[in-house]
Amino acid sequence: MAPSFDWWSNDSNKGTPVVVKMENPNWSMLEIEPTSEDDMLPGEQNHHHHRRRTGDKKGRGKNAKQLTWVLLLKAHKAAGCLTSLASATFNFVGAIQRRVASGRTDSDSSNEIGGGGIIENQTVRKRFYFFIKVFLWLSVVLLGFEIAAYFKGWHLGSPQLQLEYLMLNGSYGVKGLFDSIYSGWVFVRVQYLAPPLQFLANFCIVLFLIQSLDRLILCLGCFWIKIKRIKPVPKQTTRIKDVESGDISSEGYFPMVLIQIPMCNEKEVYQQSISAVCHIDWPKEKMLIQVLDDSDDTATQLLIKEEVYKWQQQGANIVYRHRVLRDGYKAGNLKSAMNCSYVKNYEFVTIFDADFQPTPDFLKLTVPHFQDNDEIGLVQARWSFVNKDENLLTRLQNINLAFHFEVEQQVNGHFLNFFGFNGTAGVWRIKALEDVGGWMERTTVEDMDIAVRAHLHGWKFIFLNDVECQCEIPESYEAYRKQQHRWHSGPMQLFRLCFPDIIKAKISLWKKSNLIFLFFLLRKLILPFYSFTLFCIILPMTMFIPEAELPSWVVCYIPATMSFLNILPAPKSFPFIVPYLLFENTMSVTKFNAMISGLFQLASAHEWVVTKKSGRSSEGDLLALLEKEAPKQNQQRGNSVPNLDALGKEETRKQEQKEAKKKKHNRIYTKELALAFLLLTAAARSLLSAQGIHFYFLLFQGIAFLLVGLDLIGEQVE
Repeated sequence: MAPSFDWWSNDSNKGTPVVVKMENPNWSMLEIEPTSEDDMLPGEQNHHHHRRRTGDKKGRGKNAKQLTWVLLLKAHKAAGCLTSLASATFNFVGAIQRRVASGRTDSDSSNEIGGGGIIENQTVRKRFYFFIKVFLWLSVVLLGFEIAAYFKGWHLGSPQLQLEYLMLNGSYGVKGLFDSIYSGWVFVRVQYLAPPLQFLANFCIVLFLIQSLDRLILCLGCFWIKIKRIKPVPKQTTRIKDVESGDISSEGYFPMVLIQIPMCNEKEVYQQSISAVCHIDWPKEKMLIQVLDDSDDTATQLLIKEEVYKWQQQGANIVYRHRVLRDGYKAGNLKSAMNCSYVKNYEFVTIFDADFQPTPDFLKLTVPHFQDNDEIGLVQARWSFVNKDENLLTRLQNINLAFHFEVEQQVNGHFLNFFGFNGTAGVWRIKALEDVGGWMERTTVEDMDIAVRAHLHGWKFIFLNDVECQCEIPESYEAYRKQQHRWHSGPMQLFRLCFPDIIKAKISLWKKSNLIFLFFLLRKLILPFYSFTLFCIILPMTMFIPEAELPSWVVCYIPATMSFLNILPAPKSFPFIVPYLLFENTMSVTKFNAMISGLFQLASAHEWVVTKKSGRSSEGDLLALLEKEAPKQNQQRGNSVPNLDALGKEETRKQEQKEAKKKKHNRIYTKELALAFLLLTAAARSLLSAQGIHFYFLLFQGIAFLLVGLDLIGEQVE
């Protein structure tokens, strides 16, 4: 039906009035049904027919006028969008300028002595950065070369390139100098560069498919556990019910438990962890708390000592330990504490890092799993995060860690009775620690080290997915980057050291294969290798050497599917599936660098930096706990006055934290920035080849590298 604009004329219908209300200015055309002739009076019908015969030219004029107004409305809206986009662009550029002016590069930060006093090898860092810079400038030169060839009529699809090369080869010297040079470049690409690049691409694709298959099998195992509602259950269920009922005089299972809280210059969280551990519901005569303070800051030592003394006055069985010789980092701290003479009186040891706050029933939910089961060496609880929604970085970390605990740890714990100890929120049988030689300082992943040695000695592990312990995750990219470097360099160190022991161990061939090929090679070495090589090196190179190709399903479909599987344990994070995919590829640079340093024993592989804490952990829970404990303390102390000195010190501590935040500097990460421009250059080259999916992937991945390189993700400086 043709649109009618007769309502615009001065003459109006005498019939039923029509009211038009434009609620949406996006309408491109308005169509209004005229009043039907059946609803008109006879005189109105004649007038209506006369108007239709004589007013066509007027109607056309009105139609054009309304179309003009609609176009003007659309132009106004488009101008508003462009203005908003321009404003956002200017704000983004301004943020970049401020970040560049006030920030320090990662090379500057590497010159600083970390928490362990190790300075990263500058020669290795410079070589790696030099390689990326050379690759970047070469890609820029090739991009200009390809653009010039494009405007000279060269078609860039690989079959056409080969055909054109054959044509040029048959008529050598006919074309100009540029065409001769470009034909030589095509010859080099086809004969020498494309075959090895395609072989490397196919090799990485095979690794990618193997790792994807492993991830899929883990997810299927997790689904099986969920469907069957499988979870570890202690053998003595009747005694557990007695314990949960709170009847301490009943025949409950209360062995001697040693609790260790290692910390180092973590004044933001020490009060929270000590308070939470002191409120654990366990007979006081059956529990001893060791605060293992490795702080080198005198003020922090005094604060922690005062906190321990406060809880001693309240009746807690807690002691303070400080080492004079601080060797071996966390492993050395734990090893020194286990050498105390009174440790022989305890059967189990529980470890909590300084930012962990266990629930009061933690021991009642974990320790009973050891009863009447002498093969169990470790019971591990999962982590939960109080600051998972703080910023984009914490949300992305939550996706990774939720998959790690929900899928990897739970499946390996159920089907293999083995997984990597997470270093905290776990209960060890002291006999198992002594059997494997205790804590060792040979790597930066002492938790994985002792778990592997315990597995080789035949000890079994239990993972409790329904027992959670609250903690923090890093809120700044700098802290997260250092943490990931330690987590990915340490396993490679450990693999070099443990490989002979794995071969000689008296365990089944299946367990040896699982340790070597799945636990170490596939999940610790191959994953960062192919992620960096395939998506940050090979994919950009295939844009400049189109004879070597990466299929679209490798670039888009399988990574999207794997990201979907990773995000299933944290369904509320589904809107972040695309940022998660891009960020994981961005982190492959740090993980690959860490893997290489650990595999070849570089200096940075031995660097230990304590992960920076913000002190956000369970502030609301602490207030509720203080309110709950206030009546008990009043009964014990009578009408006591508030501790004004403690309150004053707390305010001073908070003020110091605020001042420390103001003094923080943002970093500029040179490797990430170089890779950002490399990927954006490759994206521009892919436009010439009309490769849609590859272009969008390279574009968004390049933007992700740019944001990370400028430290625009995570905690921001006010």
